[in-house]
Amino acid sequence: MKLICAWCRAEGRPGLLGEKPPLDDPAETHGICPRHRAELIESLPSASFPGVDLLIVVRPLEAALFQYLDRRWSSVRGVQVIVDRRRAERRRGREPVSTERRRRPDARIRPPTFTPPGYQMIRFNRPQRLPGVAR
Repeated sequence: MKLICAWCRAEGRPGLLGEKPPLDDPAETHGICPRHRAELIESLPSASFPGVDLLIVVRPLEAALFQYLDRRWSSVRGVQVIVDRRRAERRRGREPVSTERRRRPDARIRPPTFTPPGYQMIRFNRPQRLPGVAR
């Protein structure tokens, strides 16, 4: 079966993501490409940060950057600046896990990607683009 991103197809692009079993079946099935997946995730509200539209996560060792960004964004409604407190993955220990519930080794919806200055911007509640509608 051919795996197609329906959103890409609606935009007039091929949207072919690859193939999946049964490989001898010429039918199409639908998935979502990484770009549209990111847009969809950004359109969802945050359960952890209600009312926040833009979350700025600063690396732990960048205290001066955190203070600067916190001052600069403190008067903007819907923006919050925090320090990343994660030290490592929770399941990196040597103890075996009896039942693995995660589908992927990295269960985070958004993997941490810090910019060279030392922060990451995460957007929530963005208006979702509808397929086929120009920006």
